[in-house]
Formats: sequence, structure tokens, C-alpha cells
Amino acid sequence: MDTRIAGPTDPQDVDQERIAAAVREIIAAIGEDGTREGLAETPERIGRLYAELFSGLREDPLDVLRKGFDESHKEMVILKSIPFYSLCEHHFLPFHGEAHVGYVPEGRLVGVSKLARVVDILARRPQMQERLTSQVADAIMEGLRPDGVAVVIEAEHLCLTMRGAQKPGSRMITSAIRGSFRRRGVTRSEFLSLVQGR
Repeated sequence: MDTRIAGPTDPQDVDQERIAAAVREIIAAIGEDGTREGLAETPERIGRLYAELFSGLREDPLDVLRKGFDESHKEMVILKSIPFYSLCEHHFLPFHGEAHVGYVPEGRLVGVSKLARVVDILARRPQMQERLTSQVADAIMEGLRPDGVAVVIEAEHLCLTMRGAQKPGSRMITSAIRGSFRRRGVTRSEFLSLVQGR
């Protein structure tokens, strides 16, 4: 899966005026007074908010992974409990939680902050958790060419907890495994054991 999105990371690339105009229409459609003090500046605020929340559309996670270093280390590297926030593409409501990312290097390492940055870039797009999990794994496979990658994401979805089924506290768990994590059950088990704190 190609995770790359071309283009600059300037938030001005988002048409904030158009978003603000659309929000004014929504405010009118729900029967509110868009000129009252509490709502008068809301459309512009939401324009700025969406520019920030969807900044990952204009960033390439592979760019983050290009700066690394050669090292002979061939044992598992894990960054666990990476917090993230995203918006579900079905309702534009938040889902948030933690990502756990592991890889087995094949001569190439990156600083751990780069793994967190990959998660952030891909989360800051209209998303589905299942897709986000696969995109993180695929970006690391493509960017680092490791022996294997494993990603587990746990998240709470506000479209489940505050509307619809209304099941607060429910958490969705998704995983993606590539390379040696798929081929070798012992490698996969070690990753899951370390991520779960056992």
C-alpha cells in the first residue's frame, strides 16, 4: 500500500475559508444563531482546527524514515504506548489511543521519535483504524526494509461511545504483521508479550 502523499506541509494549503463557510451553513442548518458571541468565530476556529488535524495529508511518512543510520543490530526494537489522535472518516469524530510499533532491523535503524512521527502523520488524516494500522506497518517496511514489522493499535472511538451504540470504555484493537513477525510465531509472541507488559 502506497502511504505517500505529495505536497508541502503548509497549513495554508487547506482552504480554511471554504471550511468556515461550510461550518456557517451547518450552524444555520441546526437552527442556531451564527452571529451570537459564542459562535461568531467558530467557523474560523474550525478552519484552523481542520488544517491541523488533517496536516498528515500533506506529509510523507517515508520522508521521516530517510534519516537513520547503519547498524548491525538485528534484534527487536519496540516503541510502545505511542499516543495518537485521529478522526474517523465516517463521522469526523475523534478516535484516540495508543500504538505499539516493533521492527527487526536489517542493517538500518532510525531514532525512536521517527516511529512516533510516522504514527502521527498517518493518524492526521481522515482515517479508519484498520487502515491506519496497515499504513504504519507498510511505511516502516518500505522506509527501513527491516526483516519484519509488527503494529498493534488500541483506540476508543467517539462514534461508538457518544452516539449510536453508546458504549463508553469500549476499545478496538487492530494489528498488522509483516515479514519475520508473520513467518515466525516466536517473534510474534515475543512482541505481543513485551507490548502487553508480560
